[in-house]
Amino acid sequence: MAKYRKLGRTSAQRKALIRNQVTALLYNGKIVTTEAKAKEIRKVAEGLIAMGVKEKDNFEEVTVTAKVPRKDSNGKRVKEVVDGKKVTVYDEVEKKIKKDLPSRLHARRQMLKVLYPVTSVPTENKGKKRNTKKVDLVAKIFDEIAPKYVGRNGGYTRIVKIGQRKGDGALEVLLELV
Repeated sequence: MAKYRKLGRTSAQRKALIRNQVTALLYNGKIVTTEAKAKEIRKVAEGLIAMGVKEKDNFEEVTVTAKVPRKDSNGKRVKEVVDGKKVTVYDEVEKKIKKDLPSRLHARRQMLKVLYPVTSVPTENKGKKRNTKKVDLVAKIFDEIAPKYVGRNGGYTRIVKIGQRKGDGALEVLLELV
């Protein structure tokens, strides 16, 4: 018996499909797909969540000073003339940042190998590039998803059978985070 389902695709197509579906599952919380795909996606997603649960508290907070450009009331950078050139004025600000310890950094990089970059688009600006934000899905796993599953040993996803698809009769399921 094979260790995984081939899903009728070449290896590159299959890996891309699984990466795409896992990214959608972790971003949205649930997806609708076929049963065979869901079982393959579940393996990868549960591995990522388990990694997040294991490494969620493995960081240290560090205070750093950062140069931040000063802005006026309109949100534009304040400029002043120095030696005949316009130069942006910077303020020094102290910030607290999370510094990953080596094992958490490794886990973050392993997750980034699987997850695609996600861009969030507000509904009022659909189809436009303006006001889009890049979503840090790895941070979402560490900060939102992993704390929910701390006391749980696996079983982070649920497969609920919906019924057969009208076009080809494939069994559709809802794959969701528990």
